[in-house]
Amino acid sequence: MVTYVVVAVVLFLWLALEFKTSRPDGDLMNVPPYRRIMQYLMPTRNESVVYFEAFLDATNFEAWLERCKQVVPDANPTQATVAAVGIGLSATPAMNRFVVGRRLYQRRGRWLTFSMLRKKLDREAKIGTVKREFIDGENFRDWCARVNSGISEERSGKKTSGDKELDLFNLLPRPLLIGAASLIGWLNHYNILPGFFIKDDPMHTSIFVANLGSLGMGPGYHHLYEYGTCPLFIMIGRIEDQPMVVDGQVVIRPRMHIRFSYDERIDHGLSARFGIDAVVRVLSDPQRFLGCTAADGSDARPMWPNPEWDKG
Repeated sequence: MVTYVVVAVVLFLWLALEFKTSRPDGDLMNVPPYRRIMQYLMPTRNESVVYFEAFLDATNFEAWLERCKQVVPDANPTQATVAAVGIGLSATPAMNRFVVGRRLYQRRGRWLTFSMLRKKLDREAKIGTVKREFIDGENFRDWCARVNSGISEERSGKKTSGDKELDLFNLLPRPLLIGAASLIGWLNHYNILPGFFIKDDPMHTSIFVANLGSLGMGPGYHHLYEYGTCPLFIMIGRIEDQPMVVDGQVVIRPRMHIRFSYDERIDHGLSARFGIDAVVRVLSDPQRFLGCTAADGSDARPMWPNPEWDKG
């Protein structure tokens, strides 16, 4: 009799987990049959990844950044490119989705994670991550201040919450560490991973941005992490003088090279194209979309929604 009760309880719990669709970070989407079956034909991100790349004339970007630094001294290329990615994500909501547990979700909030060096560039340099929500109505100056607070925390030498979590996990012997990692994946799969864990975790994010230009490198083709819920990875390379065709003439211009890794299960390629075009559009004309070069603050417009966006 006891055995039957135990089996019934286990079966009930299993069914409850299987049918649990609510999550603290997303809303379940009703998708057409062909897109739903993709979650079963390609259950992991790295067998679903598609790579894109884009090039843009960085003449306007470099000139704008020099002017912007006179008003926002802490502004740098990473903050600007991550802001451009935030605008691109806002303009293309279909890219702000994720797949977990073979279900498609629309993410709540637009979360941007980027990597940075915590110490000077050498072989022992440590990499840190900053995760920030992209908020409606915020201008580029305020964005830089909020991002810099995260950078300062990472470079302060003090242990962050992420450091403490990693230290705790690294105290575990290998079998227990493997089990702990598997447990987190299991909790995420069944939508019972706590919201506070998701909010602070850098890989539960809309997009991960890596600016390799700050290291003097070109962009690589980056994989997608199976851990977390990040379906997009963007790598930005150093700006180099390259021949470009402008009005039918070959000229030498500073060129920015960007590569995108994209989980095609979240939406079709046309949405990816719109998202890429949006990022390139902002970086090609940052004065229009980011502003913040006027000493009196008259051009400190909201990054999103931006009245300039719909003007074409």
